[in-house]
Amino acid sequence: MNLRALLYFDELVRTNSMRAAAENLNVAPTAISRQIENLEEYFGTQLVERSSRGVTLTAAGEFLAARAGKTLRELDQVHQLIDDLKGLERGQVTIYANGAAVSSLLAPVLAQFSRTYPKLRFEVRITSARQAIDALVSAQADIAITLFAPKTAEVKIRARREIAYDVILPAGHALASKDGISLADLATLPLALPERNFAARQAFDALFGEAGISCEPVVTASSLEILKELVLDETAVTVLPAMAVKREIKSGQMVAIPLVGTKGVRTYVELCVAPDRELSFAASTLADFIEHFMQQSISK
Repeated sequence: MNLRALLYFDELVRTNSMRAAAENLNVAPTAISRQIENLEEYFGTQLVERSSRGVTLTAAGEFLAARAGKTLRELDQVHQLIDDLKGLERGQVTIYANGAAVSSLLAPVLAQFSRTYPKLRFEVRITSARQAIDALVSAQADIAITLFAPKTAEVKIRARREIAYDVILPAGHALASKDGISLADLATLPLALPERNFAARQAFDALFGEAGISCEPVVTASSLEILKELVLDETAVTVLPAMAVKREIKSGQMVAIPLVGTKGVRTYVELCVAPDRELSFAASTLADFIEHFMQQSISK
């Protein structure tokens, strides 16, 4: 079996089409078909079933597909590690992140880091915390930065900082000068909250439920930027970590007021890596940089 056959098979699985796989790889469809046949001969079994609707993986094909992608990604990482041995400060880092960690942590980190290492390239994927963990395990991600991550032994936590969710108000709001806002008072305000599938929203729903307080937000959104814009336009208030609106607070546009009379909502920002995979120069250096940034920029 050669590496090309595995590459062609992986692209076929991704596109579910001989023609599309051939176009993406800039080869003839017959070349894809020939390499699949070579794989089937190597494994001694049929891997795909062809029809007018495309290709369907057999049970053996499904088994190979589940492992081929990870194998190829790990080979890419080996290539980067070999480049590192040759002293080449280049490469690509894939980062999965979720929630407020994206704009408040990852964006400023990459802005500073890129000035020091301009040859490095970064691919950022915005996902849920669970998807970020899965991406590390399957070698799709080099680094994950998560909020409300599920507890698991599948990843190694390089750095962790606890953060609290505050009430975020426009600076001119009548309550902007208060030292704290109660949950009951919060429920009377026009609230913009994340959608119910977000862990932060679920935590706040549980908080209101425990207190026996009904809460119906005027806006639900999957976008952090929409929540911030609604506050800036004085249409609603929201609940976010203060670090998510650090720039707006510094410029005097918003204020962050703690919730009082309740345990509130707290979680951890976590920098995660795979425990059994050596990071490339690019990924290792970026992880070190993020860890230092977290220590300096996020208070407990």
